[in-house]
Amino acid sequence: MIKPSQDRISEAIKEVVSELMERVMEKVLIKDPFIKEKHYSSKPLYAALVPDEIFKGSHFERRFVTPLGGVWEKLAKVVALEAHGRCNTGHLVTGTVGAESLRRIQEVLNNLEHKAKGKAKIKPHWKNELQYIQAGGGELISTSVVCDIFIDSIKTGKKYAFELKGPLPNSDQTKVSKEKMFKLLAMQPQIVDYAFYALPYNPYGKKQDYKWSFPLRWFNMCEDKSVLIGDEFWDMIGGKGTYAKFVREINSLGKEYKERIYKEFLGIEVPEEMTDGALK
Repeated sequence: MIKPSQDRISEAIKEVVSELMERVMEKVLIKDPFIKEKHYSSKPLYAALVPDEIFKGSHFERRFVTPLGGVWEKLAKVVALEAHGRCNTGHLVTGTVGAESLRRIQEVLNNLEHKAKGKAKIKPHWKNELQYIQAGGGELISTSVVCDIFIDSIKTGKKYAFELKGPLPNSDQTKVSKEKMFKLLAMQPQIVDYAFYALPYNPYGKKQDYKWSFPLRWFNMCEDKSVLIGDEFWDMIGGKGTYAKFVREINSLGKEYKERIYKEFLGIEVPEEMTDGALK
């Protein structure tokens, strides 16, 4: 009996995150453990003043953050494959864009980056910017864009491109993403139906409360239709209810691995009131 797609999506999410955490645990426990004698030797003043557990935590963090960087794309791919049938990461899209459209892309980005003397700072407005760029036209020039996530949906017959960044991206990342999205949607003939700037979750809670300043320079993060944050992104690539499944699986695994980290890595008992820190 074939399991329903949403059940397979839950299992796929769990598998990707479990694989990540098992690799991290193997690294910090076996391949690259915290050796207190080495710590005492290299940083005697620190060791004399600060408990070992603080530096063990830093040791773990450094070995956790790097592999986490690619996990969002892996998660998005397994979810999209179940829901849409075709999905690639790091996908190259090659087409042609009018010379005037390319010039207008740079004009729009420069206006957002630099305030003109004596004029009010221009605020981002995706719909108006895209219309202006698409109307440019001109001599067609070969243009290539690498998409973080590319879905060629069997389900809808549409092609979706996503720039998928961490929840607190920097300004340069966001500028590059917006330029890529403009180029994709200005291609003639049309290759991509939709392009989005996506964040896997929202540390501020509701979309209207998103306040991280760097991407706000380039997008109206609360209102632009090209921006997907948290549930909007996961539900689009996996169907309604996917984000709830994503949160449930992450929090379930979180409890399990927090207990293991306390016992196996820090070597202490799990606190009776273990910090929740659940993803919302």
